[in-house]
Amino acid sequence: MSQTRTAATRPDQSGKPQRYVFVLLNNFTLLCFSAAVESLRIANRMAGRDLYEWRIIGEGGDTAVCSAGTAFKLDGDLEELTRDDTVMVCGGIDVQDATSKRLLGWLRREARKGLQMGGLCTAAYSLARAGLLDGKKATIHWENQDSFAEEFEEVNLTKSVFVVDGQRITTAGGTSSIDLMLKLIADDHGEDMANAVADQLIYSSIRTDQDTQRLSVPTRIGVRHPKLSQVIQIMETNVEEPISPSVLAKDVGMSTRQLERLFRRYLSRSPKRYYMELRLQKARNLLMQTDMSVINVALACGFASPSHFSKCYRAHYDTTPYRERGSHAARAGL
Repeated sequence: MSQTRTAATRPDQSGKPQRYVFVLLNNFTLLCFSAAVESLRIANRMAGRDLYEWRIIGEGGDTAVCSAGTAFKLDGDLEELTRDDTVMVCGGIDVQDATSKRLLGWLRREARKGLQMGGLCTAAYSLARAGLLDGKKATIHWENQDSFAEEFEEVNLTKSVFVVDGQRITTAGGTSSIDLMLKLIADDHGEDMANAVADQLIYSSIRTDQDTQRLSVPTRIGVRHPKLSQVIQIMETNVEEPISPSVLAKDVGMSTRQLERLFRRYLSRSPKRYYMELRLQKARNLLMQTDMSVINVALACGFASPSHFSKCYRAHYDTTPYRERGSHAARAGL
């Protein structure tokens, strides 16, 4: 399948289709890829001519397997591109393992030509590893935010659905590919065309780069209590240096006892227990997605000592941090 968009001059006044080059990494997320391609296909159909074309490549040039297990035949290997191409790297599960030295070298080489380059879903990691997001705003799937922030301090990480910063594009994954492509189509061919594509996709709530990717706290926890939501937001933004329940209660204008009752009524656990679960969840993400030492993971999640961290981790996940990392590495190697 070969169906491009110019990096610096949009739209192409010559009438030549703009070409996108999708780079499929091992275990890429099917939704983020298919949503992007379908948006381009529908734009062509609505226009009655080829506004866009695309090419699918990857290491080896044979096939790429998505996280759902389906294999896709590639149009070619990591090849030399033209300056007018737009590269979209599609990531997914275990993006660290899928980001090879060869891929990094190819990304750097093609970026030097001035191409516009994007990372869909977790592929922002690949762009960042190649040094292509230094000093740029970017986003990545919320599950990978903690590990990304720890590893790439020079990147201005946001929680947006998608980010376009000059020649660099990143998305949070899933349906955010649709939001991004609708913006790019609107930039190229106007809002009416983008809206026509959205209608065909039955996509009625188009998000912008000002929208955040995660559901609101009340929606996520299934409880609409303003003070409870406020406390949880404070907890989520203060994992490395946990705040005591008494201070949290004071911050939202209630007593510690009232806060305890609130958590037990709506979440069936104490504020301290809920906070601990948040910290352990972040720790698990860091263990599975980074090469940080267990000691550094413990410190990043507010634990004063590795022994206390290990004890709490085992009580919650029924395994130690070391075994968790080892079993994940073994699974990734299968």
